[in-house]
Amino acid sequence: MVSAAAQAGVVAACVVLFVPMGLAGWHLSRNKVLFFSGALFISLAVGVHLSPYPPSLPHLASSFLLPHSGAASASASSGSSCVPFLHRMSWSDAAGAADDGSRGGKARAWSWPPSLASACWFARLSRDDASLLLNGSWVMVAGDSQARLLVLALLRLLLDPVAAAAAEPELFRRHSDYRAAVPARGISVDFVWAPFESNLTRLLREDLRLAPRLPDVLVLGSGLWHMLHVTDAASYGDALASIAGAAKSLRSQLPVPPPHMFWLGLPHLVNHMLNTDVKRAHMNGTMLHAYDREVDRRGVLRGDGGPFLLLDVGKLTQGCGQQCTADGMHYDGDVYDAVMHIMLNALVIESQQRI
Repeated sequence: MVSAAAQAGVVAACVVLFVPMGLAGWHLSRNKVLFFSGALFISLAVGVHLSPYPPSLPHLASSFLLPHSGAASASASSGSSCVPFLHRMSWSDAAGAADDGSRGGKARAWSWPPSLASACWFARLSRDDASLLLNGSWVMVAGDSQARLLVLALLRLLLDPVAAAAAEPELFRRHSDYRAAVPARGISVDFVWAPFESNLTRLLREDLRLAPRLPDVLVLGSGLWHMLHVTDAASYGDALASIAGAAKSLRSQLPVPPPHMFWLGLPHLVNHMLNTDVKRAHMNGTMLHAYDREVDRRGVLRGDGGPFLLLDVGKLTQGCGQQCTADGMHYDGDVYDAVMHIMLNALVIESQQRI
């Protein structure tokens, strides 16, 4: 016989599980990332009602759910979260990695400090983890070659190795857009070639405004082409302000939760490794610092009242080091894998905050 207490627990669990999801209904279904991350979060609440002790959940759930106690939980409840700590990665030589003859170094590996990963539940996602998180979602990444490399990292995670290798030549067709799909999970991934800031502004003000739906995840980034061909930080800042204004306007008119928006920062530039005289003259440390400063103060990032969460490629490329680049600008895949995992873990955290 089932005790009265157990029966009450089951009833409470059903209330916790089905009532919020039922009330969310259509609203949540319009934001797939929110729905599936929220479902995982609610599952933990069910476990708490059914057991006096924290449930033993499979790796998938523990990877996606925020802690309920300790400093990280207190921080989240006060309006902040673990998101600011996502870039606190450390780099080391990959275990068992052979020397890379092309650059005279070893492959590098990233990780979060164990104490931080434990407190904030940061996790390196498997293919199944990422597919569940992005189930039914549309991910759009727009920008230059840095954005393209981020898309490659995402495809390598979502697709099996054979499919990812087959997609790579098409993705790297010069100056062109690309679309991929994971039919089993209903995931769409778009890369939009948009090397200049005006391209991104047009995407926000025209293309997406007229689209029947918006991406669930939107990643934008630019600056390298402007630095090379215009070489004027103030002009770049003005263009960033236009992007920020267009993004805010797009978000303000939505009857449903807006896309999760990320800004892909500029990489660290190793000047003496750049492969042309023009690049070495225009894309130096002083100019890079000036361009980064414009990103910080032009209303693009959330810390300055903007809509975008920064994916700090500069910090990650500096951490990986000079040995991770062959041309001083584009870095090894492990760097963009780290960028992607910062984005995915941020999606988990932010989706739960929207519930």
